Amino acid sequence: MKRREFLKHTTAVSAGFFIMKDTLAKSKEPVYGHNNMRYTMDAKWGQLNPAKNPVNDCHEMVQDKKGRIILLTNETKNNVLIYNKSGKLLDSWGHEFPGAHGLTLTREGSKEFLFITDTNRHQVYKTTLDGKILMTLDCPMETGLYKKNEEYVPTEVAVADNGDFFIADGYGLQYVLHYNAEGKLLSYFGGKGTETKHLDNAHGVCIDKRQGEASLLVTDRTRNCFKRFDMAGNLKEIIALPGACVCRPVIKNDYLYAAVLRSPDLNKENSGFVTILDKDNKVVSNIGGSAPVYTDGVLQPMSQAEKIFLNPHDVCVDDDDNLYVAQWASGKVYPYKFTRA
Repeated sequence: MKRREFLKHTTAVSAGFFIMKDTLAKSKEPVYGHNNMRYTMDAKWGQLNPAKNPVNDCHEMVQDKKGRIILLTNETKNNVLIYNKSGKLLDSWGHEFPGAHGLTLTREGSKEFLFITDTNRHQVYKTTLDGKILMTLDCPMETGLYKKNEEYVPTEVAVADNGDFFIADGYGLQYVLHYNAEGKLLSYFGGKGTETKHLDNAHGVCIDKRQGEASLLVTDRTRNCFKRFDMAGNLKEIIALPGACVCRPVIKNDYLYAAVLRSPDLNKENSGFVTILDKDNKVVSNIGGSAPVYTDGVLQPMSQAEKIFLNPHDVCVDDDDNLYVAQWASGKVYPYKFTRA
């Protein structure tokens, strides 16, 4: 064989070897989830120097129109950490939110704003993306429901297209409070109780327009379900998720995503996973959880199946349908990224 042909043959064989080696390496990478919603995991995505940019509980995450991933933590050295999608830190701010819990992004024309709930300060704030506080909402004493500020422990905000917003008092008296865009209280519904219209651990709230007409999805975490209300607060549907103590519902296109803090109840520590529902609110995938099984149309109890999470608290879905998962009481870990497989 001539030297030139020998080198060409050797190069081709070597290239083929490395391609095969790379393919085999990728095939060994664990894939989590079920059906067409399966993901690979990057547990190092959001890691930073904890001496410089520490986290305590990583509560919630959103993506702005620039593609940045915004994380809220109750670490007052930097309540807000802003990443790019590769996990590089772009900015940080915030020292005044010791109970930072809920993070909601809202758009008004060409501008974007955040709503932050603080469970320690019993307040809700509207801010700019760089941390300027524009509105502060205190305990709604005008309702006559609350005897003291400490009874009000807001956990989440959902914003309607007209600027009205809804605050879930998920760790307090369990009401969902409806405000206009200027911050005037209009109405409320829910509250503690034993009827189906009542709520217990109303941890999250979001606007759901997947069926056309807007409605409110509210978490009823201790009862393992989401409850759908119309915009006036009338109960319309219960989405049962047996075994799943769900956090807030997150809507992206036709899918609903939610971190499951624990399973099968809140007493079992370090037992969480992530669940994904389709447009018909059928569970199609559980990341780190058992495969969804329906018997005669009824979802069977779900549980943690793979210990990739301890106590996941929120899911952010980016513009490429990749997921970012923030965790509570999980050793101060930074968020994980999950890429569609």
